[in-house]
Amino acid sequence: MAARADHGRRPILREDYRPPAWLVDHVDLEFELDPSRTIVTAHLDVRRNPDSRDLQAPLRLEGVELKTLSVAVDGDELPPRRRRLDGESMVLGQVPDQARITTRVALQPDGNTALEGLYAAGDSLLTQCEAEGFRKITWFPDRPDVMSTYRVRLEADQARFPVLLSNGNVVETGTLDGGRHYAVWTDPHPKPSYLFAIVAGRLEAITDTYRTSGGRNVALKIYSEAENLDRLDHAMASLKRAMAWDEQRYGLEYDLDVYHIIATHDFNMGAMENKSLNIFNARYVLADRDTATDADFEAVEAVIGHEYFHNWTGNRVTCRDWFQLTLKEGLTVFRDQEFTSDLRSRAVKRINDVANLMARQFPEDAGPMAHSIRPERYIEINNFYTATVYEKGAEVVRMVQTLLGPAGFRRGLDLYFQRHDGQAVTCDDFLAAMADANNRDLRQFERWYRQVGTPRLKVTRDFDAARGETILRFRQSLPDHADNRKLGPLMMPVKIGFLGPGNEPLPVTLARENTPGPETRLLVLTRESSEYRFRDLPEDALPSLLRDFSAPVELDFAWKAEELARLAGHDSDPFNRWRAARRLSEQVLGQMIKRGGRPPEITELLIEAWQASLTDTTLDPALVAELLSLPSENELAQQRNPVSVEAIHTARLGLMRFLGENLGEELLAVNTRSQEPDAWSSDGPATAARRLKNASLGLLCASHHEQGFERAVSQFEQADNMTDRLAAMRCLVHHEHRHGDRALAKFEQQYVADPLVMDKWFAVQATVPEAGTVDRVTALMDHPAFSLKNPNKVRALLGSFAMQNPVAFHRADGAGYRLLGETVRELDQLNPQVAARLVTPFNRWHAYDQQRADHMRGELEAIASRKRLSPDVEEIVSAALRAGKR
Repeated sequence: MAARADHGRRPILREDYRPPAWLVDHVDLEFELDPSRTIVTAHLDVRRNPDSRDLQAPLRLEGVELKTLSVAVDGDELPPRRRRLDGESMVLGQVPDQARITTRVALQPDGNTALEGLYAAGDSLLTQCEAEGFRKITWFPDRPDVMSTYRVRLEADQARFPVLLSNGNVVETGTLDGGRHYAVWTDPHPKPSYLFAIVAGRLEAITDTYRTSGGRNVALKIYSEAENLDRLDHAMASLKRAMAWDEQRYGLEYDLDVYHIIATHDFNMGAMENKSLNIFNARYVLADRDTATDADFEAVEAVIGHEYFHNWTGNRVTCRDWFQLTLKEGLTVFRDQEFTSDLRSRAVKRINDVANLMARQFPEDAGPMAHSIRPERYIEINNFYTATVYEKGAEVVRMVQTLLGPAGFRRGLDLYFQRHDGQAVTCDDFLAAMADANNRDLRQFERWYRQVGTPRLKVTRDFDAARGETILRFRQSLPDHADNRKLGPLMMPVKIGFLGPGNEPLPVTLARENTPGPETRLLVLTRESSEYRFRDLPEDALPSLLRDFSAPVELDFAWKAEELARLAGHDSDPFNRWRAARRLSEQVLGQMIKRGGRPPEITELLIEAWQASLTDTTLDPALVAELLSLPSENELAQQRNPVSVEAIHTARLGLMRFLGENLGEELLAVNTRSQEPDAWSSDGPATAARRLKNASLGLLCASHHEQGFERAVSQFEQADNMTDRLAAMRCLVHHEHRHGDRALAKFEQQYVADPLVMDKWFAVQATVPEAGTVDRVTALMDHPAFSLKNPNKVRALLGSFAMQNPVAFHRADGAGYRLLGETVRELDQLNPQVAARLVTPFNRWHAYDQQRADHMRGELEAIASRKRLSPDVEEIVSAALRAGKR
C-alpha cells in the first residue's frame, strides 16, 4: 500500500496492494498532555514481514505535521544520514530485522482545526484516527493491515484533565508532583492504528453494567459534560439493547471488561468505533424529549448500535486496506438496519433506508465521483466514506442474505469469524466464507463489488393466450463506465408478486411447477436477458416487481397510472406500496413541470390513493406518513437534464397545495386522531402517531389551510416535546405564516445555550424555500452560536442550504453559488474533510441552464486555482470540472 506522495495527488490503485514490508507487534505510547504542546513518545516493536514481497525494503513510517524531537533504533539515536523524508513518510535505513524504534514528537492540539489526530474539543483533548489520523500523532506504518497490541500511558494536569481514557482496560493510575496524574491502559487485542483513541478532559459519566450471555460483567460508562448527564439515559439503554441483540441474533459477545462512549460537539463524522472507547458526535448520544426529535432518538439508537456492532465487524475482523472499507462499513450498516428493524417497524425502516439510498447514493452513482462499493482507485481516502460504500454496501450484503436466507447468512458469518478473527481481510474473504458455509457459488455475485453506477433492470410483460401463461422478460444493463465494460451480467435477486382483479395477492407459480407457488417469489437473474413463465394467472394480473427492494437497481417497467394507484392502495408488500405511490406522484409531477404547474387528470388517482391511506385505520400510522410523502425537488432534478429549478419548485409546491386542499377534511381528521392522549413516550406506537400527525400538519399548512395554521400555532406553543415543537415551527416559517418570526425568536431565546438544538434552528431557516434565504444564511454566519470551525454548525447552516434548498441555492444571479464557493475556500484551510463534503452540490453544474452553469463552473475554477488546496477538495472539484467537458 503506497504512501501518499505529493500530498496524495497521484491515485492509489487497488491492484498495487502489497503486504507490509514491516510489522509492528507491540506499541508503547507515552503522552505528556497539554493543549498547546503535547509530547508523544512511541516505542514500536518492529520486525520484517516474512510474507512481504520485498525482504530488503527499508522501514517506512508515516507522519504529518509532526515536530520530530528524536528517532532511535534499539536505544541508539539515529543519525540524519540513516533517515530521509519522502512525502508523508520517514524512511529508515539499516534497521535490524527485529528492532525497537523510539520516536519523540511534539504536537499542538489546540491548533488542530482539521479534527484529525489529537485535537482540542472544548475543555477536552481527544483523537480521531480513521482513516489516516494516527500519522498526525506519531510516526507509524499507518495502514490497517499492520495490527498491534498497545500499552498507553497518559499524563496530564489533574485539575484540568481529571479523566484519562484509552483503549482496553486500565491497569494503573497514580498522582505525580506538580498537580499532575497518570493512567496506564492496555489493549490485549491486536488492532490497526486507525482504532487507537485517547480522551482527556473534565467529564462526568453515567454508569451501568451489562452481563453477557457468557456470564461476564461489563462496566458501561457514557461520558459528557456535567450539564448533559440527564440526556444520556437513552444512549445507555440503546447500548444494552445492542449488546443483547448481537448475542441473540448472531451469537456475538463483547470481549473486554469495559465499554466507554464519549460525547463531543467537535467531530467530523457521526461516531468512531475505537476499541472499547467509542467517540461520538454529541448529536448521536444526547437525547431527551425536550431537545431531541423522534428521528434523533432513533438515530441515537441506530448509531450506538452501529459502533457497538463494529466490535466484531470491523475491530475483531478488520479490512486489509482502505479499498475494502465496505467490508466493515457495508456489513455493519446492514447489521444496524436489522437492529432497528427488529426493535421498531421493519416495513417503515426499509422504506426509509431505500428512500435515503435513492436520495443520496443514486446521485453519487450518476455523478463525477461514481465508484464501486470497493473502489479501484482513490486520491484522498476521506472522500470515499460515502453512501456508496456504506448504504449501497449494505444493500449488497442484504442481497447475500436474500440469496442464502437468514440461516445461511448466519452460517456464513459464523465461518467468517472462525476463519478470520484477529485478521485484516478482504471482501473476497467475506464472500468465500458465505459461499463455503452454504456450498454456493458466489463468484458471479462478486461483480457487485466491482460495478460502478446504478444497474438498470428493464421488465416487460406479455401473455401467451394459447398456453395460458404470463411472461415476464428481464433485461439488465450497467452504466457506461470503463470499470463496467468487461464485467458481464450481475447475479441479481428479484422478488416479485401479482395482484388479481380484486387486488388480492395471487400465488406465483412457475409454468413447470405442479403446486401453487408463494405469493412472493424470488427469481435469481444471472444472464443479461431472462424470461420467466407463470401459470394460473389471469391475463390482467398486475405485477408487483422488486418487492422489498431486493436489489439496488433502477427498475424500468411501463405501469399505467391506474395500475400504480392499485399497487399504492393494495399491494401486500409495504415497500412496493410506498414505491408505487412515489411513482404515481412522479408521473403527476412530471406532467405538472411541463404544464406550468397545472395538475393533470391523473392527479385524481393520487388523491384517491392518499385518501384510501388516510382513512384506513388498520395501517401503521408511520407507514401512512410515508405514503403521503412526495419526491424532493432534488430527486426530481436528478431525473432531468436540463434542470428547470423554477418549474420543479412550482410543480411540487402546487401539488402539495392541491392535495392539501382536496384532502383537507381527511387531513384534519387524521391530525386529530393522531393527537396523544397519554404521556409522552419514545416507543414505536407513540412516535408513529406523531409522525402522521406532523405529516398531516405539513400538508395542511402547505395548502394555507387556516385550521392547519391554527393547529401549528397551538402545537408550537403547547408542545411538550421537540418533535412537535420543531415540526410546528417549520410549518410556520416555511409557509410564511405571520407567526413564523415570533416562533423563531421564542425558540432561539429558549435554546440559545444548547448547541444541538440551535443546529435545528439554523437548519429551519437555511431551508426556507425562497430566494432571499441566501441573504438570511449569510447573516446567520455572524450569529454568536455559529462557528465555521464546528462541523455540526457548518452542516446545519451551509449544508442544509446548499443540499436541501434548491430554490435558494440555485438563485439565478449566482449568489448562492458565491456564498458556498467562498465558504469552501475558507473552510478548506481549517477542515478539508468538511470542505470536501460541502463542495458536492456543484457536481451537476453542467445539467443546469447556461447562466447557472457558468456561475457554478466559475466557483469550481476559483476553488481549483487556490494554492495549497487540500487533496480532499481538489479530487472532488477536479472530477466535477472534468465531467462537464464530456
